[in-house]
Amino acid sequence: MAVKELTVFMVCFWVVCADAGHEFFSSTDQIAQLYGKTKDLLKVCSQCADAENVETMKSVLPHLLLSYSDSENPEEAVRDPVAAYRLLRQMRNDLMYIVKRIQPNLTRCEEYQNELDSKIPQLEDLDGAALGLIRLQEIYKLHPEDITKETSLNADEAFNVGLVAYNEDKFQHAFLWFLYSLDRLTENSTTTEEELLRFLSSSVYHFGSLSVAIYFSQQLLNLDPSNDEARVQLNRLLHLQSNPDIFTLNTESSNYEALCRGEVDERISKRQRALSCRYSTVGGNPRLMYAPVKEEVEWDEPRIIRYHDIISDREIEILKNISRPQLSRSKIEEDGESRVSPHRISQSVFLYDNPMEAGVNQKIGDATGLSMETAEILLVQNYGIGGRYEPHLDAFQEENDRIATFLIYMSDVEIGGATVFPKVGVAVQPKKGSAVLWYNLLRNGEVNWNTQHAGCPVLVGNKWVANKLIHAFGQEFRSPCSLSDWE
Repeated sequence: MAVKELTVFMVCFWVVCADAGHEFFSSTDQIAQLYGKTKDLLKVCSQCADAENVETMKSVLPHLLLSYSDSENPEEAVRDPVAAYRLLRQMRNDLMYIVKRIQPNLTRCEEYQNELDSKIPQLEDLDGAALGLIRLQEIYKLHPEDITKETSLNADEAFNVGLVAYNEDKFQHAFLWFLYSLDRLTENSTTTEEELLRFLSSSVYHFGSLSVAIYFSQQLLNLDPSNDEARVQLNRLLHLQSNPDIFTLNTESSNYEALCRGEVDERISKRQRALSCRYSTVGGNPRLMYAPVKEEVEWDEPRIIRYHDIISDREIEILKNISRPQLSRSKIEEDGESRVSPHRISQSVFLYDNPMEAGVNQKIGDATGLSMETAEILLVQNYGIGGRYEPHLDAFQEENDRIATFLIYMSDVEIGGATVFPKVGVAVQPKKGSAVLWYNLLRNGEVNWNTQHAGCPVLVGNKWVANKLIHAFGQEFRSPCSLSDWE
């Protein structure tokens, strides 16, 4: 490839990679895309270095490239959230190295300095990814040793996770990460033993274990007997030692979190096993006479129906490819305003001018028997590290309300990622190509509060979904109202 072509490639690469200020941690797909593009950029810079005969760079770039395997699928590289967190840190470091050390030495790359600067994952991305790991621990009751079984963290990486937990007042998790970091300290670590002992004592003190706090304060003072701050802290803790000792990881959790962990009541499971599945032509729809829809009742009240094989793999890939360049942080509606919230960690896009919109609408209308005339545009979502959507309702208690939700699963998820209904104790697992339907309103038009639902954090895998929110206007003869107060 000619040097001129290489520099053109660099411009194209960064233009399609992300907009300035783009967020990466809230979409595992965006991290995967960045992984592939960073690898390509390092190859381009390596070829630039060869073309310009810059010896120092020629030796450094191949070393950086060793971390980016040609054989590894980028999506596989981020299926484990800890691996995705490490990759995000590594890509930030590598891209910053290119900007500060490599580009200035390559004259043909120098003009892209500002372009590069705006595409580097920010510290907020690293903190957001770390907070995602902590949220996974909270919901699935995992210690650092559990969540790092596939991919371990070094002392510095673990310290950063602990620091994020500490700053969020999640002191029990902070303590466990600091302890994990202490066990992995080496002479190459930038984190110091003194820092860790200080944070260990402070974090354990904050959740009430004075004897353990005293132990680590004493260790800190032993490390440096001249440390007056450590001596004052130790004396203060000794003075408070009469307080009761509490050192148990908080196990309190909501029904939502229990369902995410798979803790389904046996009575619910027994009732689900008695539910039915069938082939349906939805009242004799001629389009379904030779290819009826496959319906499975996931729950009877509120009625939750799964439609199998509602969308093909090819259609899914088209929707993903259309969505990728447009994904941005998902928002919630609150007090009439749309805003980013820690309760919803994903990226999404409403697919306006989508060439597949009519076909998807046709499939949904045929399967459900509902009119798509007033339905919202298809919303495609990809979840991030610890990605979730905490319990919420899709109905807004307005005139033309969202009568029903049709949720399409565009990927399988290895562990986690279920759609759960906490008020009735039901969990629905993602299955690629299938979709679930439920009615957000009772037949009398009132909100069905039992349809409160949540998207569980993804523990292993990459979760893609598409939502079609169907409104009440146009359904008068397809889903007639009832005059009953309770129906």
